[in-house]
Amino acid sequence: MGIIVGLPKTGGSEKELQLHFGQVVHQQEEVRAPFLPAEWYPQSGVQLTWPHAATDWGDMLEEVEVCFTEIAREIACREQLLIVTPEPQRVAARIAPVVRMENVTFFRCDTNDTWARDHGAITLMDTNGPSLLDFTFNGWGLKFASDRDNRITRQAFEAGHLQGRYINRLGFVLEGGSVESDGMGTLLTTSECLLSANRNGEMNRVEIETYLRSVFHLQRVLWLDHGYLAGDDTDSHIDTLARFCSPDTIAYVQCTDPEDEHYGSLARMEKQLQEFRTLEGKPYRLLALPMADAVREEGERLPATYANFLILNGAVLYPTYRQPHNDRKAGEVLQEAFPGREIIGIDCCPLIRQHGSLHCVTMQYPRGVISALRGSEDKK
Repeated sequence: MGIIVGLPKTGGSEKELQLHFGQVVHQQEEVRAPFLPAEWYPQSGVQLTWPHAATDWGDMLEEVEVCFTEIAREIACREQLLIVTPEPQRVAARIAPVVRMENVTFFRCDTNDTWARDHGAITLMDTNGPSLLDFTFNGWGLKFASDRDNRITRQAFEAGHLQGRYINRLGFVLEGGSVESDGMGTLLTTSECLLSANRNGEMNRVEIETYLRSVFHLQRVLWLDHGYLAGDDTDSHIDTLARFCSPDTIAYVQCTDPEDEHYGSLARMEKQLQEFRTLEGKPYRLLALPMADAVREEGERLPATYANFLILNGAVLYPTYRQPHNDRKAGEVLQEAFPGREIIGIDCCPLIRQHGSLHCVTMQYPRGVISALRGSEDKK
């Protein structure tokens, strides 16, 4: 089974790949660029923005760094890893015993927090190479400080850690976790997040969709109007609810317990997903991920979700929550979605204590963005 990595027909040139999960087969078909690649598009590397004592992780730094180190280990054995941190020497000393350091580059930079998915660049691909779109990150609608995080992409580009064409889109608020691309010109998102008054409140739904279609060279936007997770700070990011696994497959969180507070909203989300059609007019292949059992801290339910997985070259990393039955079931569903990739669970219980998970702390970059030649500089 292969995945066609397509480019929306908006102008450009003619080249296409077919990915057979680890095997690349060149195929001659007419496609056009630029395009917003799907996450399974060949990657040059992944960014992690590392926790430190001045972040919200300060009182649990040791615990969360265990989780980050495991994520770093799995990334660096497959592709390049860019670690953004104000403390490169300390972090290097911590991870060196278990991480393949020849694939790690450090960028010394001040940070507010660690959510690379939302302050990282969103990459467009074109025949001339990648373009790095730098949107404003405003702390998920002005909820948290974000001034330092909002400068990371520009500084990383200027320092040479991110290659490509820098495009300033700071006039628009957008987080990477709020959008999903199928690589074929379809964007999946949620109205709850993108229509938030504290993001781009002066724009209505039509105006926002028009903007997204123009900037990302899309054929269409699919809006999910239902679905949420208790304890979520992001106003229902799509990467907590439903994810493209191929152009015709969506994995989504399903709640089967009528007594669970999420049951009604997720049932309505499921119905809407069933009504969506691919660009060819066919129903999507829908794969249901289990709803994690409630995880609470100080009486608050935390947003544990199996949809927050990361696709890598040849592998998928997914969060686990010390729930053997649910953790195993989620892994089985992802193996069905990605039959030729290694499926690796990582204990993300520390991450959800700050209301995020595995996908939230990572940002993948397509080929050509992170250079393999820079080594582990900027450590001193």
